[in-house]
Amino acid sequence: MTRYLLAIDQGTTSSRAIVFDQSGTSVATDQREFHQHFPSDGWVEHDATEIWESTLAVCRSALDKAAIKASELAGIGITNQRETTVIWERASGKPIHRAIVWQDRRTASLCTKLKTDGYEDIVVERTGLLIDPYFSATKIAWILDNVEGARARAEAGELAFGTVDSWLLWNLTGGRSHYTDATNASRTALFNIHEQEWDNELLSLFRVPESLLPGVLDSAADYGETDAEWLGAPVMVAGIAGDQQAALIGQACFKPGMAKSTYGTGCFLMVNTGDIALRSENRLLTTVAYRLNGKPCYAVEGSIFVAGAAMQWLRDGLKLIAHANESSAYAETVGVDNQVYLVPAFTGLGAPHWDPHARGAIMGLTRDTGIGEIVTAGLQSVCYQTKDLARAIQNDGAALASLRVDGGMVVNDWLMQFLADILNVTVDRPRITETTALGAAYLAGLQTGVYSSLEQISELWECERQFHAGMRPALRESLYAGWLDAVERVCNN
Repeated sequence: MTRYLLAIDQGTTSSRAIVFDQSGTSVATDQREFHQHFPSDGWVEHDATEIWESTLAVCRSALDKAAIKASELAGIGITNQRETTVIWERASGKPIHRAIVWQDRRTASLCTKLKTDGYEDIVVERTGLLIDPYFSATKIAWILDNVEGARARAEAGELAFGTVDSWLLWNLTGGRSHYTDATNASRTALFNIHEQEWDNELLSLFRVPESLLPGVLDSAADYGETDAEWLGAPVMVAGIAGDQQAALIGQACFKPGMAKSTYGTGCFLMVNTGDIALRSENRLLTTVAYRLNGKPCYAVEGSIFVAGAAMQWLRDGLKLIAHANESSAYAETVGVDNQVYLVPAFTGLGAPHWDPHARGAIMGLTRDTGIGEIVTAGLQSVCYQTKDLARAIQNDGAALASLRVDGGMVVNDWLMQFLADILNVTVDRPRITETTALGAAYLAGLQTGVYSSLEQISELWECERQFHAGMRPALRESLYAGWLDAVERVCNN
């Protein structure tokens, strides 16, 4: 009898549910967008109730499309937008404020003060993170300080905090389960990734009452059963992981040195470092990749703000192309030895530069430059930025063995070949590209006995195509030197 798994993939702009069979093949999917709220400059909020309602709707729809009943599910896995912060009343289950989204920058001045006061080192040492508005800790403090009576109610134990996974779990289980997993806990800046517990000194530093916090479980665990009213029968929630960690699991990157890179609007590169929580000297993040049977596996993560968004800008802003898929034809004509460089620092530069003041530029223009060269430079910028991350990771002592890729951009063969060439590693594109949701399903399958081990999951991973490095070393070095020069000019200005 086939056993099915339901993956909830709750993202920044949409909620999605996918039913997988035990071979890891998608059987049915449903997706719904929800509203983004921008109440002030740099502020980003979500209606947490709308997130819950859209999630429940897509779960029901996916089951209907798959023509299966909830009773045929072995379990549910949840993966989620990380760091986004929800605080709600324990008694009523109602949020006391809109969710503050990971992109939100309202706590920038508080973060600057904490860094100026010399607290960043303890935060990095214990959490693997930098002090930044990105993470949950200062978002929690802001809500407690700005919603009337919230801090006193939190200290009295009347309120609950959660990242989106915890919020969904609470609702799915009718308020019986208030948990998160170690990957999501590791993105709050309140969790000691070495001791695997909430850190009292950090709770004091960020002024977060411990009574708010969820329990922290393994990424594959019994999180409780859903209320029968939601899906028609109770189902165990059996796996949880933040979205980038779930993609690492979906790509079966279970050995140290294995890496995945997700190419969407931005890009997230994550490298498995095994049982070593490698402290980056290059301002990358150290994070929990997953925790199974009480044992954490760690990763180093680097983020690029603009990947696919560069091609969207060339299409919608400059109108050089009508469709993103036209870029391959231009790149084939221009070739790899392109002396034009596009630095897409539209919102500053992410890792490893972390320069919020950098702005975009196109360098190397001559009278011969045309649309083809600029479009090709846009594609190449994604690969050069990935090499920046790979070089930083290598300098931290965790060189890439190979790279598994996913996301919307990886269908571009020219781009994937140039990525392999400039990184000088083999790039593997999987048969199943829904890797984030798949990772959540795998975790639920591990807990419920659908899968017996990580080794069994590894055997399910299939490569659709490999791209091998073939570029002359001199050309690789010359092209990358040109990129570094362009980045330096942007940062120095």
